[in-house]
Amino acid sequence: MHKTVFITGASRGIGRATALRFAMDGWRVGIGYHTSDAEARALIAALAELGTMATAVRGDVASAEDAVRMVQETRTALGHIDVLINNAGIAHTALFTDTDYAAWRRLFTVNVDGAYHCTEAVLPDMISRRSGVILNVSSIWGLVGASCEVAYSASKAALIGFTKALAKEVGPSGIRVNCIAPGVIDTDMNAALNHEARAELAEQTPLCRLGSAEEVAEVLLFLASDAASFITGQVLSPNGGLVV
Repeated sequence: MHKTVFITGASRGIGRATALRFAMDGWRVGIGYHTSDAEARALIAALAELGTMATAVRGDVASAEDAVRMVQETRTALGHIDVLINNAGIAHTALFTDTDYAAWRRLFTVNVDGAYHCTEAVLPDMISRRSGVILNVSSIWGLVGASCEVAYSASKAALIGFTKALAKEVGPSGIRVNCIAPGVIDTDMNAALNHEARAELAEQTPLCRLGSAEEVAEVLLFLASDAASFITGQVLSPNGGLVV
């Protein structure tokens, strides 16, 4: 029986790589995106070439109404959602003293509230079926914090607490909840870093390079699979040894 994964923030980066990897493993794939229409269309075309059933739904996970609609449209197109991957997120780099409250709130509204809205939308059906997996995409900075990224680090740390508590709550219903905390990954989010900064981060990483979105996708596929059937409430950090 084919299973369905719904991935938020799926049009680029880790989300896109994850959609492709799940499709290669035979999953039906729902992709959520906010503004990247061209990228979403291109991804749907790539998924079709892999022979998988896929659908793209547009919306802002920061909106509860949008999140509910996106989940409903995915179910209509693909059937019940077996795995939710809360991947949608934004970053903000600035001194704390230069981070105004509007920027702080926007980070939490997308990175934390977005995960809340989507989880709230899928959880009742998972509970009724006594089956499901929820995966949250945090960051190493949610584990250890980053200078000039206080708001981002705080929002990603909140996802870790969300994961650990929810896993305890819904475990008796047969639902697993886990979190990944990627290190520095070669995606658009880090494209703004200049060559020197990227080289320095690679040098600080014991494996001496940045990670790839495809490597993160492999971790998510593992946590979604039956191979991880006794793993819940955990944080797995593919970071090349940068944080241990």
